[in-house]
Amino acid sequence: MALDKLDKIGEEKVKEEMRFKGISEEGISKLQPLFTLSGDFESQIESLKSILNTSEEGKKGIEELAFINEAILELGLKTAALQLDVTLARGLNYYTGAIFEVAAPKTVSMGSIGGGGRYDDLTGIFGMKDMSGVGISFGLDRIYLVLEELGLFPETVSKNIEVLFINFGDKEALFSLKAIKVLRENDINAELYPDAAKMKKQMNHANKRAIPFVVLVGDNEMESDTYTLKNMVSGEQLNVSLPDLIKQIK
Repeated sequence: MALDKLDKIGEEKVKEEMRFKGISEEGISKLQPLFTLSGDFESQIESLKSILNTSEEGKKGIEELAFINEAILELGLKTAALQLDVTLARGLNYYTGAIFEVAAPKTVSMGSIGGGGRYDDLTGIFGMKDMSGVGISFGLDRIYLVLEELGLFPETVSKNIEVLFINFGDKEALFSLKAIKVLRENDINAELYPDAAKMKKQMNHANKRAIPFVVLVGDNEMESDTYTLKNMVSGEQLNVSLPDLIKQIK
């Protein structure tokens, strides 16, 4: 995709490459608004709605991007910033949805330190049909250089998971992630089970990793803005608020 070279070779060179690849002048003209697209995530989404208003596939892509933006806004980012870049392209052709890259802080002269995206049915080539996923890879050498330049190597990197949030589905996961963010801000190592597997499997995972607490969030907890905390050693269960959850785990 020539468009991803826009920041390197400029608009005219990109158009030349598009013509060389057989894209018509009419097609290039339709893409013209993308060359100057700017603004924050939401304003770019609104512009794309106008640009792609006749494309069903384009509309679907905009819906997916809007969902990602809304979820990130609701969860919040502690140190990073989410930016939309319509010129971004990945080298592999199995991506079927949003793609992304992770960049170092602007104060560090370094390109992408990670990237990935959404793919549907990639596992089909290995015999596992109808299994979608999201993948990401990181450049360890680049991350090392960034950490070294910023003086961010921690004195210790060893700390066990203290609490596992059971995953019952998308709504419950989003509710849980908000709490996980607060727990981490209070120096509590918390994580969410990656998918809505059977509860027995998730509890076994906690036992195998010797995680002392699990948190269960269902409809009742979301309605009352509380959390069911289970002590994996004693088996005791408590229904607590978020501040009390922090106190119980600490």
